[in-house]
Amino acid sequence: MFLPLGWMTAVGAGILSAHILQKLCFPYFWKDFFFLLKVMRYGVRLELYKLRSEVCTVLDRFIQQAQRIPDKPFVIFEGQIHTYRDVELRSNRLAHVFIQKANLRKGDCVAVLMSNEPDFLCVWFALAKIGCSIAFLNTNIKSRSLLHCFNSCGARTLVVGSDVADLLDGVLTSLLEDNIEVWAMKSNIEHPQVQTLLDKIDAASDQPVTAALHRTTNIKSPTLYIFTSGTTGLPKAAVISHLQSLKAAGGFWAFGGTQDDVIYIPLPLYHSAASLIGIGGTIELGATCVLKKKFSASQFWKDCRQHNVTIFQYIGELCRYLCNQPKTELDKVHKVRMGVGNGLRQDVWRDFQNRFGDIKMCEVYGSTEGNLCFMNHIGKMGTVGRSNFIYKLLFKYDLVKYDMVRDEPEKDRYGFCKRVQHGETGLLLSKVSALSPFFGYAGSKQLTEKKIMRNVFVKGDAYVNTGDLMTEDHDGFISFRDRVGDTFRWKGENVATTEVAEVLGLVDFIQEVNVYGVEVVGHEGRAGMAAVIVRPEHTFDGEKLFNSVVKDLPGYARPLFIRLQEVMEMTSTFKQQKFHLVQSGFNPSFISEPLFVIDYKLDSYVLLTEAIFQSILTGERKL
Repeated sequence: MFLPLGWMTAVGAGILSAHILQKLCFPYFWKDFFFLLKVMRYGVRLELYKLRSEVCTVLDRFIQQAQRIPDKPFVIFEGQIHTYRDVELRSNRLAHVFIQKANLRKGDCVAVLMSNEPDFLCVWFALAKIGCSIAFLNTNIKSRSLLHCFNSCGARTLVVGSDVADLLDGVLTSLLEDNIEVWAMKSNIEHPQVQTLLDKIDAASDQPVTAALHRTTNIKSPTLYIFTSGTTGLPKAAVISHLQSLKAAGGFWAFGGTQDDVIYIPLPLYHSAASLIGIGGTIELGATCVLKKKFSASQFWKDCRQHNVTIFQYIGELCRYLCNQPKTELDKVHKVRMGVGNGLRQDVWRDFQNRFGDIKMCEVYGSTEGNLCFMNHIGKMGTVGRSNFIYKLLFKYDLVKYDMVRDEPEKDRYGFCKRVQHGETGLLLSKVSALSPFFGYAGSKQLTEKKIMRNVFVKGDAYVNTGDLMTEDHDGFISFRDRVGDTFRWKGENVATTEVAEVLGLVDFIQEVNVYGVEVVGHEGRAGMAAVIVRPEHTFDGEKLFNSVVKDLPGYARPLFIRLQEVMEMTSTFKQQKFHLVQSGFNPSFISEPLFVIDYKLDSYVLLTEAIFQSILTGERKL
């Protein structure tokens, strides 16, 4: 039977009306639906690992890919192609060396201090194959922080890359006194107490070690330690479980990556973005990555064209550097279709796409140790992610009111936090649950507990304090606004203000110091600045301070500006007041107190004049 024409017309009109209504009221419904379907499908896979107690780890996935596509390029580095088989066999050899020569055993923790190179991956996989957990160390790290890292993660062995072995000078004696065994990716080395690896690899077997060494039944067991500045003190070892590494490895796939993609990784592998999302994502897809030793703005597009790159990883600062390069006729001549990263400012985002083409920029929000992730799958400019009803059912989070002057969340009369309205800025809190566990930091329950807020909305609940101020609009788009507390971000690195303050506090003429970050026109993040009180009967010594910060702090953590004060403003709870200092910035026209700026040509901090201030704003003076 056929429906009468009137009924057919009515049904058609209803469908058309529903479609128009959906477009008007729920314009992102289908994009959200299919993206969440994809994410949930991946999540079900991870949940099945828990139920079956059979975990296919990132390492297992790599071994599978090495068997499935052994001759496919896995890593392209400085013109050299390393196939999946190449990395598999070399990591097998290293695994045997670690067992036979270094006497490493399942359950040991090993620290790795290496720059970006294929052997970073070979060492990583080799250690994972024998059941070791691995701590990635920042190659910018200074001696004092380096020793602290070993204490926090419990590593008794250190593997250093050939090009960073010089970093051991001045700290090797302390490592050896602490019974830390040091191995270098070199054939020979001047330090007689440092063992070498390259001269032992060729003689080692390339056959796999027994799979029982790395097999795990617990998806929540730790596999890596990645150091983060967090919000206080020296670097903290964020515990990275197999669950977290597998979630990160699905990032490219969730955004539409395929095995045919070529992924450009110019970020340091000791950070979670490059290692967990970049390398893990390449492995999950069975794709190829182009690994750069260090990001170069002038070589970026040449590399992309040469290797037919289709996806690249970024931080916002990287994109700004690319936009600042001289324009050429080849700016849009490339195959790049997608960028995956975080921290991309809206103005840079717009300039980048206008200049280099309609590249889909996929912002990802999530800290190394966090239990929450936002993904901007829509690609809306200036937002870090998107949420909706279904997402909120799966991952509980809230934005709560934050008192910037008192530097703490606002509470109601019952002592509970107050949620913000749509469009208002609030502190992002992520609920700790079975679906979103928080693994915290190695070596200190106090540090882990400090990251957790309890009794937030009801007695007994627990939320991770991200330390980030965010907004969520009526359409569910989430935007990053600022960081609170004692951390700011500069040159793509988190800077812990307390660590910087401790270094400055050792300088003999400084009585008190308050470190914070200030915005600089044309730069991502915040530049380091310190308000200091000079001791009585002492004078400010720019050269002495310069020598101290260069010796004890990595470049990104050194305060660029110094403000001399006679009295340090405090909050009612006797915390140093940062809010007004941050707001006032470093403009000598508005600040009556003496200001100084770091000068690498003169190896000193020099008086910040109006002329120097203007040269900073125009970009003439580089920071």
